[in-house]
Amino acid sequence: MGIPGTLPSTWAARQDTTALRTALGEDIAGTMLLEGAGPPGPPPALPEPKGAISNPHAGCREQETQERSGEGDGCNGSASLVWAATPGMLFQEDKQTKLHPLSLSWVLGYNSSLAVHSLMDGEDRVLLYVSSHVVVIHDVLGNRQSHLQVWHTARASSSFFPSPELSPSVSFSRCLGVTHNGIEEQPMQRSASFCLHASCNSQHVLVEGALCWIAAVTVSGTCSVAPPLRCFFSGGAAVSARHKDSVMGSEEPVKNGMQKLGWKNESGGPLGGKTRGAHEQSGLMNALNSHQVWSLQGTLLLLFPQGHTNVISCLCVSEDRRWVATADRGPDALIIVWDSFSGIPVRTIFESHPEDGVSAIAISQDAKYLATVSAGTVQRVCVWKWTSPTEKPMCSTELRPEFGYQTFNSVVGHFSQSVFHFNNSQALTGTSAGKLVVWDVVSPRTPSKELQAKLHSMKATKLVPMQKDSLTVLKVFESYIVTGDVKGQVKFYDGQLQLLTCYSHSKVGPIRSISFSKAPPDPPGASPACSTSCIPSSQPFVTRNFILSTSDATVLHVATDRTNFEKVMEEAKKAVNAIACHPRQTLVAVGSDCGLLKVWDYQQTKHLVSRIFTEAGIQCLSYDPQGYFLAAGFTDGSVYILDAISLQSSCREFKFSHGAITHISFSHDSEYFATADEKYSVTVYKSVLQNGSRCWEHLAGLHSHYKPIRSILFGVQLDSNEPRLLSLGEDRQLVEYDLNSSSKDHLVVLHRDRIEQIAVPLCLAWYPQLSTESFILTANNCYKMKLYNTTTKMCRKTLLGPTYGSPLEKIQILPPTNTTDPQKRYLAYITKDKVGLQILPVDGNPHKSSAFICHPDGVCDLASSYDGCYIFTVGGNDCTLMKWEVNLNALDAAASLGGEDLISFYNLLDGGREGEFFRELEDYFYYAQLRSHGIDTLETRQVSTHIPLEEIPSVMRAMGFYPSEEKIEEMINEVKFSKYVDTGEQVTKINLGDFIKLYINHRPAFGLSMKKIQQAFHVLGYDNENGDKVIDRGDLLLLLQCRGEHMTEDELVQCLTTLLGKRPAGGGSEPDTYDPSGAAALTEEEIPAEITAEIFTTDILGLPIAEPEKKNRKKRDESLIYKDSES
Repeated sequence: MGIPGTLPSTWAARQDTTALRTALGEDIAGTMLLEGAGPPGPPPALPEPKGAISNPHAGCREQETQERSGEGDGCNGSASLVWAATPGMLFQEDKQTKLHPLSLSWVLGYNSSLAVHSLMDGEDRVLLYVSSHVVVIHDVLGNRQSHLQVWHTARASSSFFPSPELSPSVSFSRCLGVTHNGIEEQPMQRSASFCLHASCNSQHVLVEGALCWIAAVTVSGTCSVAPPLRCFFSGGAAVSARHKDSVMGSEEPVKNGMQKLGWKNESGGPLGGKTRGAHEQSGLMNALNSHQVWSLQGTLLLLFPQGHTNVISCLCVSEDRRWVATADRGPDALIIVWDSFSGIPVRTIFESHPEDGVSAIAISQDAKYLATVSAGTVQRVCVWKWTSPTEKPMCSTELRPEFGYQTFNSVVGHFSQSVFHFNNSQALTGTSAGKLVVWDVVSPRTPSKELQAKLHSMKATKLVPMQKDSLTVLKVFESYIVTGDVKGQVKFYDGQLQLLTCYSHSKVGPIRSISFSKAPPDPPGASPACSTSCIPSSQPFVTRNFILSTSDATVLHVATDRTNFEKVMEEAKKAVNAIACHPRQTLVAVGSDCGLLKVWDYQQTKHLVSRIFTEAGIQCLSYDPQGYFLAAGFTDGSVYILDAISLQSSCREFKFSHGAITHISFSHDSEYFATADEKYSVTVYKSVLQNGSRCWEHLAGLHSHYKPIRSILFGVQLDSNEPRLLSLGEDRQLVEYDLNSSSKDHLVVLHRDRIEQIAVPLCLAWYPQLSTESFILTANNCYKMKLYNTTTKMCRKTLLGPTYGSPLEKIQILPPTNTTDPQKRYLAYITKDKVGLQILPVDGNPHKSSAFICHPDGVCDLASSYDGCYIFTVGGNDCTLMKWEVNLNALDAAASLGGEDLISFYNLLDGGREGEFFRELEDYFYYAQLRSHGIDTLETRQVSTHIPLEEIPSVMRAMGFYPSEEKIEEMINEVKFSKYVDTGEQVTKINLGDFIKLYINHRPAFGLSMKKIQQAFHVLGYDNENGDKVIDRGDLLLLLQCRGEHMTEDELVQCLTTLLGKRPAGGGSEPDTYDPSGAAALTEEEIPAEITAEIFTTDILGLPIAEPEKKNRKKRDESLIYKDSES
């Protein structure tokens, strides 16, 4: 059947659903098309909406047929991809240049709790399954994969702009209406691909797809110029975004479902005045930075991420294998309907079940309706006509607790699956006791209209024992009832539940799903397509081939003509936590909790060798630098050294750890390898020769940390080729070991340095030699990256790291890829659920990084290929490995859009370069110059662009950033010794540009929130009679003098006098003289005996909070408390 010329809209209102209804078997009038009548013609041209801005290319739809035949020469790209899609088209597309820094290339593993579907059988055996948040379409015989796209490209060709000199304003709207000067006008109909409505003042592009973001983009320059366009955002532009990590919208509703959004910080609070977060002003720019904007040969490409941001919880496929519906649980849960031919999402339903998402989904036989069940405690069932433009279900009901309670006279077991009988109104349910429950409609003697309207008036009328083993799958196929059980048997029954045939294999595990091929096999006369039936019959039993998936992550193809079970896939059935790439070949090793170790050739996507360890699960892997050996750490504390090719053990098993092995690392010369375990110990092994071959023996171990170890790292001594070993723990300790002085059972510590005051370090790497000085790079849980001198361990730089929802968990320096420019290096990293790239050197510029969701439930580890072309991530409990193709040119191009030098840092300030915050900063900066010269001096002043380093703390505090004394020392040393290695001289002053960078890199990434203050009171305080967490006044004063950075009594009195507004009168700028004699009376008079977090914030610190805190409120506002205040 043909495909219509218009892609159905995915948005909430005013969709053109004519085309989609036609594809599903309806003509425009709503009547069914006759089978075999041929494809429908293109739908007629839609009338131009009243009041809409005129479309200069309104005839695009009429030209669509000509374009398909190559006759049209205008309106490029207006033909819908859905209309032109055919089965298998996804694998026929030409490989084009990747437009993203990271592109998903291959997925290993799948969610074995969900069904595996057969899309095609025969010469092209194509499967569809779910891996984490991605739907994979896998051509098994052709060894190809396509992923229902996580990215969507919207092309706005320069030929659409009425004048090449015009500076267009492009906006993408979730609602299909034209917005002009902020006012929504009449809705407009769309052409096949997108409509561009233009006027002399503005242009508006509305893009088809499942999930787009509203963005206001101002493009400067001429549209016909080939070089990349410079894109930026006006500070006052109201934008709407559904990117949960960069920009989050307010809940203020605007008509027709649009939202007027305000910027919010990471914790969800509205932004304050002084200390702004890293994404406050540049949130949309960062969203653009990760979404990508390109201009290639005059074509503006805007790429928007779309698809599920949570792990897919359920899916279903239409009878014709054309439409795939997926849903997820969690925040911003979605229902998406995909076209499996083209890979395009044709419908997205937002907020279908806003509480907890969707736990089950089904599609009707005619593919026009979806049924969903929510995942909440009280579940709701909804029926959707997904071809309809509304986002409201046709009908819905709650599954109230009184539903479903029926008493049986015998053991029934747990229900597994239910289906409707194919020829009557009965329903069947399989159970874990091997029985079928037959349900029938209740038919009372005097039926009433009220009772007939109750769809749930079903009653169990019969309990049919089918077998002893548990039934795990029950489905209706043609005129058969099909069951699957825990022993891997597939049985076919007729409508009377009489057994027809059984397929079984001794090595098949519990069946999770059964999917029959789309096309039936040849007739019995052409080829033997009969199977030996368990029940004698005069007619041969004929059915289609089918795909089995089992709960132990195995997929099999069953050919019914030969009763042949062919293994298609066998993946890890438990969490995949370990990954390592070969240092010289295109090999990647993957280990799982079930003990399965696999080695893949990632270039050919071919499985090479595997080994199963039955004693324990694999926790970590590492190749030695030469690539001869593979070390594996296990959950029981054992370590195996394996041959890298055969996976056979090269020496005996080591077991010197009392907990699971979390890290393994080899020295550069393979003389040592070290492990870290969950008991906070580091164990070192030394290379020896045994019978002429290399092996290792246990050297020593040490309980060197008192909190979890985050990294162990071998390096090379600066003055020799000797290895050095470091470990980093959550106890903030960086420990270096003396390997030369260590002996059997005695591991010597060379240095032990505390590298953080408050933040928790999370990862460690050797920084590339990009300057004369050598550094160690760390990242902490406050979104900061720090550079430490490799010898002195002094913190040399603190820099703002990537801020994509969670801190960096692991980092890895990519191998050099540019031989012409050795200074051009890159870093790969993972956060809680994302993988990303960072351009080196790190300088705090947010546009030099990019991140993409890889494993929504958590990413465990990453590895890079030896040539830096691929990055691999594993997702732990989602049992998947993802291969990401690296495109560094795309990352460089995205970074260039952010501007050079200070431009990107200006955008991180409230209001940017022209804002009031910057002007205030200038005033403080020059006031600090006056203060350094003396306010009352009568001599001629020498105005400069610098201030002394001693003034840095005062200006920082004036701008609303209150660093600790240790932080002040780090900032001053960072500037003072910035040129010492090169020149041997100390820097004594700083200019405004460098001060802005210093301020942005050192201030809290997301400011201070009420939540943090409340957490401190929760730890230090007690519950008063009202149930509030409070701290006693005396205890607070004692804590300030004895804990953390100690304050003397005089310092405390001076601080409280200033905060409480009791400082002596006088207009001078010099420090005041305080009289501590009245301190006791002051504290008793101004500070209550019991202090709550709110009193401490507002009455003592003098910092306003965004909204009044209410008593006994469980969920308090987390808004920033840094506001413009005179305190």
